[in-house]
Amino acid sequence: MDFAKVAEGKTKIVYDYDKEHYLLYFKDSITAGDGARKDEMPGKGVLNAQTSAFLFRILESKGIETHYVGMYDERTMIVKKLSMVPVEVVLRNIATGSIVKRLPIKEGEKFNPPIVEFFLKDDERHDPLLNYSHMEYFKLFTRKEAEQVEEVMKQVNNVLYNFFLEKGLLLYDFKLEFGRLGDKLIIGDEITLDSMRIREKDTLRILDKDLYRKGADLETVKRSYEEFFKRITS
Repeated sequence: MDFAKVAEGKTKIVYDYDKEHYLLYFKDSITAGDGARKDEMPGKGVLNAQTSAFLFRILESKGIETHYVGMYDERTMIVKKLSMVPVEVVLRNIATGSIVKRLPIKEGEKFNPPIVEFFLKDDERHDPLLNYSHMEYFKLFTRKEAEQVEEVMKQVNNVLYNFFLEKGLLLYDFKLEFGRLGDKLIIGDEITLDSMRIREKDTLRILDKDLYRKGADLETVKRSYEEFFKRITS
């Protein structure tokens, strides 16, 4: 791509596009365990770019601002230039994953209201949990900003949980990242099966990256990503 590379992560590359926009290129890489396991899954980049764009458009249609502007090509989004905050914000509707390992909470327990957690983006330390005081100390979010982010997470959850339920899917949890544009905090990064846990409503069959984490072969994982995209867009 004939643009200057700004940054590269495990699954995406950021390119400079123009004065106000970046290009966000989705690679075919799939990783787990903070990058300890990594494979190439042909077609994943296109699926994730298209999934993320579709879900960002849904959020935008509900008045929730994101960095999404449009598509440059089938695996590359045009996005607003944000100053990203190195924090992963997770909203949990149903218990699974790390929370059942960290706390005396049973797998499948439902949270009402949902739980919102903040994690520092730090692979070396395995993304440690943050509280408001930590975030203020590291100058990540002020307490007021953290509360605003929590409110946005709940708004996103209301939109996506109900949308997925209509498709026969359960949204267990999801992760978002935020960036600054002037004095505003806006949703950035992506919304894909890499950053959500989605289950079949009736059977609780796993459709997300947990398949890969649990050792499923790449073809099985890809079929699940394809099925999910087909279901949400049909």
